[in-house]
Amino acid sequence: MKTPFRTLLALLASTTLVAPTLALARDGARDAAPQREALADLVNPLMGTDSDHELSYGNTYPAVAVPWGMNFWSPVTGKPGSGWGYMYHDKKINGIKQTHQPSPWMNDYAAFSLFAETGPVRLKEDERASWFSHKAETSHPYSYKVYLADYDVTAEVAPTNRAAQFRFTFPKSDDAHILLDGLAGGSMVTIDPVHRRITGYVRNNHGGVPDNFRNYFVAQFDHDFTVSRTWDDNWQMTADLTREGGHVGAVVSFKTQAGEQVGVKVASSFISAEQAERNLDSEIGKDDFAATEAKAKAAWESELGRITVSDPSIDNRRTFYSAMYRMLLFPRMFHEVDASGKTVHYSPYDGKVHDGPMFTDNGFWDTWRAVFPYFALVRPDLDSQIMQGLANAYKEGGWLPEWMSPGQRDVMIGSNSGNIIADAYLNGVRGFDAETLYEAMVKNATTSQGRPRDKSGNVVSAVGREGVEYYNKLGYVPYDVGINESAARTLEYATADFSLSRFAAALGKTEDARKYAAQAQNYRNVYDAQSGWMRGRNKDGSWMAPFNPNAWGDAFTEGNAMHYSFSAMQDVQGLIDLSGGDKPFTDKLDSIFTRAPLFDDSYYGTVIHETREMQIVNMGQYAHGNQPIQHMIYLYDWAGQPWKAQSHVRDVMAKLYSATPDGYPGDEDNGQTSAWYVFSALGFYPVTPSVGQYAIGSPLFRSVRVAMPGGKALTIEAQNNGPKNVYIQSVTLNGKAHAKPWFTREALQGGGTIRFVMGPTPNKQWGAAKADAPFSMSAPAAQAGRK
Repeated sequence: MKTPFRTLLALLASTTLVAPTLALARDGARDAAPQREALADLVNPLMGTDSDHELSYGNTYPAVAVPWGMNFWSPVTGKPGSGWGYMYHDKKINGIKQTHQPSPWMNDYAAFSLFAETGPVRLKEDERASWFSHKAETSHPYSYKVYLADYDVTAEVAPTNRAAQFRFTFPKSDDAHILLDGLAGGSMVTIDPVHRRITGYVRNNHGGVPDNFRNYFVAQFDHDFTVSRTWDDNWQMTADLTREGGHVGAVVSFKTQAGEQVGVKVASSFISAEQAERNLDSEIGKDDFAATEAKAKAAWESELGRITVSDPSIDNRRTFYSAMYRMLLFPRMFHEVDASGKTVHYSPYDGKVHDGPMFTDNGFWDTWRAVFPYFALVRPDLDSQIMQGLANAYKEGGWLPEWMSPGQRDVMIGSNSGNIIADAYLNGVRGFDAETLYEAMVKNATTSQGRPRDKSGNVVSAVGREGVEYYNKLGYVPYDVGINESAARTLEYATADFSLSRFAAALGKTEDARKYAAQAQNYRNVYDAQSGWMRGRNKDGSWMAPFNPNAWGDAFTEGNAMHYSFSAMQDVQGLIDLSGGDKPFTDKLDSIFTRAPLFDDSYYGTVIHETREMQIVNMGQYAHGNQPIQHMIYLYDWAGQPWKAQSHVRDVMAKLYSATPDGYPGDEDNGQTSAWYVFSALGFYPVTPSVGQYAIGSPLFRSVRVAMPGGKALTIEAQNNGPKNVYIQSVTLNGKAHAKPWFTREALQGGGTIRFVMGPTPNKQWGAAKADAPFSMSAPAAQAGRK
């Protein structure tokens, strides 16, 4: 369908939303999607929340937000300060907080919470926590509602980009209270009883912020206060109207009748208290709770409605839209709109306010693989803004971020910012400072000197390329020079060099393009022909020893040698050649699923959750719960056996995903594990960055319509599709036979109709011709520009 919204960014800034008309085709099945099915109501934000430190089924929380919103809101059940703020198996809830947490492993920043009570005031989170039941909890992307049983109060919240509305329904009580908790980490609150509001700021964070970092908030109530109190760092509550300290908060009280509702309009800003007021006025103004909720729902309908599916399985539809919701949350907008209507942002890199967009809360190690390719394909306007935000980040901080939350964080490896930049530009995204971003990519590839330091004075080693001087001299990062995860770094730098070479060529920098294309072949330097796997290599050229392909970590990142031995997405044919040809290569792919899930955890000294998630799903060594191997299934398309990709893709979708609290196979990770599902359900996946090709798997749905840029529509039909008919018999594109196991971006964005004919047994001829394989650097003439 064609959405009536031209750009969601402008829409979210004004909060003027119009609900789109959604019409989904019926297919005659009893539970087929009815017309005007509310896609946002198919989403289950609780998908993936049944997780903890030891085992992740997503490590998600129910984010109440608009797509890419500056602020999310979430119920809090977990231990104060823990990254696990909401866990499905918990029985008590202690607040609904504004959150900016991208992952429990990164934890939160700039958070504060609201909570309602009756009777004696209880301040501490564990003491005030109320029993609740999932049977009395309603979770949507656009609103959340829960019954606080200990207080007979119903709490609700509905979001905008930078604000939200709360509605608390109280029983009859002379002692009804609403708490605003600044949480630990530095806060200030001021109560203004005359104007029925609480203002202040919070400073809590876990790194990646300048010294002047603050999140300013304003909370406007619609009832007079009978009593106003604040508490200090020692939990002592007094009648003081202003309080500042490490962990302070405010309590305002009311007398209520049975069923009386108290409303609170809340907004915040990273720029100033005045900007927080402006955000409140511009995004909520005089709207009531229902209006805010309706606008948030319309925002989701607009974005989810870019892909409409028709299928008899409501479970598949729910899983698809729940995954799509996760894919559309990050990176979050970090910019605001000033009094003149100009886009401005507080910089988490230099602590100043600058013009232009800024986005944050993203780990490119995860999201370069499928999230950003979705943006480039379907939302190039958004991708352009994100790229300009990256250019701003480089100008303000001197380096490209790799994991930002909100500024530079020291976690994960690689130089994957380059992949998303080149992928955007080579796929036609414009409207950003390409030369500045190219300069930033070259800096990453040239030096490790002058990188930012954290507040303890330690180099943020995730920025730039750790060990790049070794890499540029030897062609790999050595195992024995004190740099961990050396083989994984080598492989990821080589892929980044491929992206850099493509970007250089597109910008007319021919010599640079040749240089980085040559370096993109450095993956070969950590391939051990004797073992047949990637392996850490010492500075003198010898191999690390002892070597166990089942060993997690050490030379690799959250995986083992088997997982990383397929991480040369730029040259799959080169991997095939190293393996001895198509048959040995596909045998190796097969073995990943047939090997016992053995592991060696001696490097970590404990079983990390990613290892356990691989072990327990009975899929051999295939570790779909983490990113390094998620593309592997599609590599059968390069080696003449695409039918195996079709079978495995459908098996993973059926077995490892569902719209339930245990619905992911591991950490969801900023939308990446969801984006794998979204693309795979459509029937194709972006394996190689910047080439604009999508390897074909097996479409999940009978019919899909994708709204492409420029008003084009792509229809994907799968005749005879069903749980047993997972194999492609034939494909046509706009009525013409299509024998290649991949599509181009141009074909997809051009619209028209892809028609799959599906069946219960493989057609081993379709897509198997060697000449029809997708792009590889090592294929004849590098297959450059093949359409």
